[in-house]
Amino acid sequence: MDKMNSRTFPVLEMSCAVCAARVEKIIAAQAGVEKAVVNFAAATVTVTYDDSLTSPEMLQRAVRQGGYDLVVEDGRSGTDEAEECRRKSYHRLQRRAGWAVVLAVPLIVAGMFFMHRSWSGVVTCLLATPIVFGLGRDFFTGAWKQLRHRSANMDTLVAISTGTAYFFSLFNLLFPDFWRSRGLEPHVYFEASGVVVAFILLGRMLEERAKAGTSSAIRRLMGFQPKTVTLIDEDDREQVVPIEQIRPGCLVLVRPGERVAVDGVVVGGHSYVDESMLSGEAIAVEKKPGEKVFAGTINQKGSFRFRAQEVGTGTVLSQIIRLVQEAQGSKAPVQRLVDRVAAVFVPVILSVAVLTFIIWINLSPDHGFTYGLLAAVTVMVIACPCALGLATPTAIMVGIGKGADMGILVKNAESLEMARKIDTVVLDKTGTITEGRPCVTDTVVANGGVLPAEALCSLEKLSEHPLAEAITAHLRCQTMDVENFESLSGRGVRGSIGGKLYMAGNLRLLRENGVDVGEELIERAQAFAREAKTMVWFADEKRAIALLAVSDRVKETSATAVARLKEMGLDVCMLTGDNAATAAAIARQTGIDLYEAEMLPAGKADFIKKLQADGKKVAMAGDGINDSAALAQADLGFAMGQGSDVAMDVAQITIMSSDPIRIADAIRLSAKTVRTIRQNLFWAFIYNIVSVPVAAGILYPLGGFLLNPMIAGAAMAMSSVSVVANSLRLKTWRI
Repeated sequence: MDKMNSRTFPVLEMSCAVCAARVEKIIAAQAGVEKAVVNFAAATVTVTYDDSLTSPEMLQRAVRQGGYDLVVEDGRSGTDEAEECRRKSYHRLQRRAGWAVVLAVPLIVAGMFFMHRSWSGVVTCLLATPIVFGLGRDFFTGAWKQLRHRSANMDTLVAISTGTAYFFSLFNLLFPDFWRSRGLEPHVYFEASGVVVAFILLGRMLEERAKAGTSSAIRRLMGFQPKTVTLIDEDDREQVVPIEQIRPGCLVLVRPGERVAVDGVVVGGHSYVDESMLSGEAIAVEKKPGEKVFAGTINQKGSFRFRAQEVGTGTVLSQIIRLVQEAQGSKAPVQRLVDRVAAVFVPVILSVAVLTFIIWINLSPDHGFTYGLLAAVTVMVIACPCALGLATPTAIMVGIGKGADMGILVKNAESLEMARKIDTVVLDKTGTITEGRPCVTDTVVANGGVLPAEALCSLEKLSEHPLAEAITAHLRCQTMDVENFESLSGRGVRGSIGGKLYMAGNLRLLRENGVDVGEELIERAQAFAREAKTMVWFADEKRAIALLAVSDRVKETSATAVARLKEMGLDVCMLTGDNAATAAAIARQTGIDLYEAEMLPAGKADFIKKLQADGKKVAMAGDGINDSAALAQADLGFAMGQGSDVAMDVAQITIMSSDPIRIADAIRLSAKTVRTIRQNLFWAFIYNIVSVPVAAGILYPLGGFLLNPMIAGAAMAMSSVSVVANSLRLKTWRI
């Protein structure tokens, strides 16, 4: 049976959604390809193919013949190559947009305010030429590429309209008597051609910047795996080797502060490991012989040895990377409204211009050629897509700026479009609903006494247990000398302070030492247990002195945030890697009805998939590496800004304050921005629908009215101004 492979390749040279559709069509047409899905925002294509009939190299050749490029190298090298190409492309676009704006300013001044001066035409020509054919040359090469493949996109619109305006103006500048001999005054429109190119370059640069960080999440995830490890050979000697040399069965040493390199089982030593990247839980997990450890997790204070089991693509970290890649690659290609209509709009405008010229020649033998040529050029000028090109980026710029003022960072227009369609919000517990770190919530001292804080702080300062830091941070006391200190695995610590024995740990430690616990503290401990809090007991050698409850505290605004989301008609769910008792307690406090506990990263992503299979549009909010697969799988991802960089890279919207109430604000802001974009596009299209027939001369039989190309240029500018003004209204929006 032939083997089917599924791989995700970076794609280069795509400038719009039409390009994405073209690449997808090229790859899908190759022998052995079962499915090809291009993600324009991520600049990748996910291909399912029969490796007995085709290969990545063959796909690359086919894509290159179509005018694009495919990066087929495996792993980090391929990703790095693609990122380097995109980085160079973005910086080149940034330079061109900057110079275009610099030249466009004097061009506008000379063309609009000094149009009647004798030198105006020459100066505007000299300023427009480098903008149109130097800085904007990619529009013309892109249009030629589309023409060769019998297609059209935004490049085609820009090239035709700016080229027509430029060459018509050049003709008028060089041969003004052609029009004067026919009783007409020649005008030039160099400023129209140059300004359009500058605006479109600026909009494209903003779009590329928004897309720049899409694949950085994969690079960051890859960075969690160390490049070298300490290998223990058969003679018990330590040797630092590249991670590629590790095989299942190898014995690996992990020192304090190091990351675990591969998945395996502890065979010696004792420590606590931060597994928040997998579980999302802030409390480190105790590791002793027989316990499993996972690649990418961070060892804390102790050292241990483990036997490697899963290496390379078999580790849990590699599976998270694969889940993120698949979730990003499975999304439908981004279809910009402007690009979708371009394929129809361009030939329609060309046809109208040619038809206008033909009709004028036939209906007016005397002045048909002159009026027909003027009308055809006016159609081309007035159909210039400046307003269309500005409709989305201006609204996005203002909307993103408004969001930034509110502590909400929005990556791109796609996330804004999706936010208004969301009907289900899934919240991760740790770091989203809760603070994301253990802290002391309650302190109960036996018989209403006084807590000897210095003694407790001194013991916990020497402890390696992850809860010890929460207690010392809470107490903030001066420490004392501790004699005969002992760390008792799985129970706690003890030592002598000032000649008196003290101990801190779990109830088992106190029972083993014959300490009198007392009914009061037992009752309070049972109450804390029902609230899913972790208890730390403090005692001397005779009696229990105090009981401290430690938990991940619920954020003050979490319950309000959940209530607000429900008021908006959204379903709210909670996912957590924590136990069921803790999940139930948090759900009760925040008013969440549906929750799932003890979930690993793959489980969270699967939960999102199930909701989507039921027809739900799902938003996921999380802050950890363990949430990255679910954030990528969701229709819309919210990253809490004080969490991991990976979560922020994968998510489309980042809540910088980590306040969950901002999730509802972000959805409302997104809906408002999308409405503004749609209004802009509506007015831009209406402008073309109404103005093109007028430019063609449809009103001439009624009153002899023929639109002057100069008026057409001014009308085109006004359409752009109206779009920008409408976008600026977002600044005054109040929640």
